[in-house]
Amino acid sequence: MSGRGLCAKRLFDVALALPGLLLLSPVLVAVAVLVRVKLGPGVLFRQQRPGRNGVPFFILKFRTMRSGPGTDAERLTSFGRWLRGTSLDELPELFNVLRGDMSLVGPRPLLMQYLPRYSPEQARRHEVPPGITGWAQVNGRNALTWEEKFALDVWYVDNRSLRLDMEILLSTVRAVLRREGISAPGDATMPEFLGSPEPEKRPVP
Repeated sequence: MSGRGLCAKRLFDVALALPGLLLLSPVLVAVAVLVRVKLGPGVLFRQQRPGRNGVPFFILKFRTMRSGPGTDAERLTSFGRWLRGTSLDELPELFNVLRGDMSLVGPRPLLMQYLPRYSPEQARRHEVPPGITGWAQVNGRNALTWEEKFALDVWYVDNRSLRLDMEILLSTVRAVLRREGISAPGDATMPEFLGSPEPEKRPVP
């Protein structure tokens, strides 16, 4: 994508995110009230994530877990599972899109501690702004392995276009309605990424 393409993508993001926030404002208020009632104080989850080129920013989401000790799976409530299943917990990220931290479409922003664990090829997912949804999210989401997700992210980096972004957004609506690939078996979302095993080196004949 050329400089003109990047500018067009930014305009595309703002043109959809701004009216989206206005139209969804009653939903945002309703979800905020529910989170406050169900989970207590602290409606928003705010965490540092790597953006384009690994530059950190603070992502905004609705809380889905109880405070306190325990694993993510243990602290995730039935209400939180419903929020994640409907992807309503992601709505505050529209503010990240307006601020320029994120795009509507791109590789999902993961954890800062994953940065040194990527292979050089996997790290290419940070060549573009992270997205609320992405190619991996409409092709398996959390039912994929980390390696499969990163391969799809890099494919998106190499093939991105506004037409592809529109196709991904439409596919995202279908995936959310079907509630596909919300979590990996036994985890709240995905197990921690500890790095990919290095391929075995074949002996030189």
